[in-house]
Amino acid sequence: QVQLVESGGGLVQAGGSLKLSCAASGFTLSSYIMGWFRQAPGKEREFVAYITSSGTYTGYADSVKGRSTISRDNAKNTVYLQMNTLKSEDTAVYYCAAASAVTDYTNLRQTERYAYWGQGTQVSVSS
Repeated sequence: QVQLVESGGGLVQAGGSLKLSCAASGFTLSSYIMGWFRQAPGKEREFVAYITSSGTYTGYADSVKGRSTISRDNAKNTVYLQMNTLKSEDTAVYYCAAASAVTDYTNLRQTERYAYWGQGTQVSVSS
């Protein structure tokens, strides 16, 4: 059974940092491109970052570029999102997701590209 479990969210003051983790089970993480998305109340789910299966390529939303780093440890079946200099507008539920077809780098910023999703972890940034 494919499962993605996010952790590491919480309440942090503006300017602070958080490191989110996504633990995968039921499949081999190295066979998937991984992404992070977020959804704020009343808004659509939006792309945050992706990382290719071997970690060679990454991509970020403009809103987090320069403040966030996505990484993966395939041996531990875990993907991470380090977020620094957090802002109130970063408040959202953060989801990790897995996309198959590891040689297809198209549409990696679209939710439809990802087949498996976690339940999300809440990040709240107080100003």
